Amino acid sequence: MWTWTQHNGTGVRFGSSGGFTLPNGAVRSPDAAWIKRDHWEAIPAELRKKFAPICPEFVIELCSGSDNLRLLQDKMQEYIDNGTQLGWLIDRKQRPVFIYRPNNAVEVLDNPKTLSGEPLLPGFVLNLSQSW
Repeated sequence: MWTWTQHNGTGVRFGSSGGFTLPNGAVRSPDAAWIKRDHWEAIPAELRKKFAPICPEFVIELCSGSDNLRLLQDKMQEYIDNGTQLGWLIDRKQRPVFIYRPNNAVEVLDNPKTLSGEPLLPGFVLNLSQSW
């Protein structure tokens, strides 16, 4: 995602250390996130230093063996309810991927090799074959 973000230039990428205050007041730190550059830059620099008041357009959450899948699913729905346009919940143990989009049922892919960020992230493809 880092390489795509640098090449594309339309947004800002965040890792798991990036945190956000969602419109509902929840403070969240997804494993990866992307925000449109103009949305990020519209926030005063001082407010960007800690848990910026914004909901990322794209989030990724990874479910490891110690995570509770149901809690992560609830968190993904919370992102969508607060403005996220695309979310991927990747269960690395069982290998399904849950794809979240506003006004759509959650799509479940079983052990996909790749994920496409289209149309929100044109040209971004995540290769999962090495992640499993």
